Amino acid sequence: MFDRSRPYGGSPGSVKPDINDASSDHYWLMRRDLRRPRPPVTWPELSYPVDFCFENAPAVHQLLTLGTDLGGGRVADFATWLSGFEDDPEFDPGLCFVVQDPSGVVAVAQCWRSAFIRNLVVHPRMQRRGVGLALLNHIFKTFATRREGYVDLKVMESNLTARRLYERAEMYYVQRRELERR
Repeated sequence: MFDRSRPYGGSPGSVKPDINDASSDHYWLMRRDLRRPRPPVTWPELSYPVDFCFENAPAVHQLLTLGTDLGGGRVADFATWLSGFEDDPEFDPGLCFVVQDPSGVVAVAQCWRSAFIRNLVVHPRMQRRGVGLALLNHIFKTFATRREGYVDLKVMESNLTARRLYERAEMYYVQRRELERR
């Protein structure tokens, strides 16, 4: 198991893939040190955070499913995923961050209590508008308030768009791992 109580592998930035590294057989563990200064959360025009609730759960799940289709990862079927909020001790409805605009849900990040971003998806029509970066900064602020030292996530090595977003959010590469096939 990965020891989250201390930095891994030296200083931030000591491990970094080449821009041409884009294997679909590998993923990266990335981390954000929450002791470092964080920019304020600035939501792009017409987008705003809302609480996760039963009413927006279908739209949230649909966007998470779209994200796995485009960027990798897994999301259980709707009923199993929704029951996780009651059955899984890592799930917390307060750590499922939802962003809307006038058209509906445009971004979601489902985090675990252990300061881990399980899934983060920005709808393709809203990418490159600052929604993802604002959502990450919101997550970092939330976990810093909870006195966490770090926030981690895994990203497919081939998901260059997500990797660039995480780098802009001052996340750094910790460890490259081979994908376990199921």
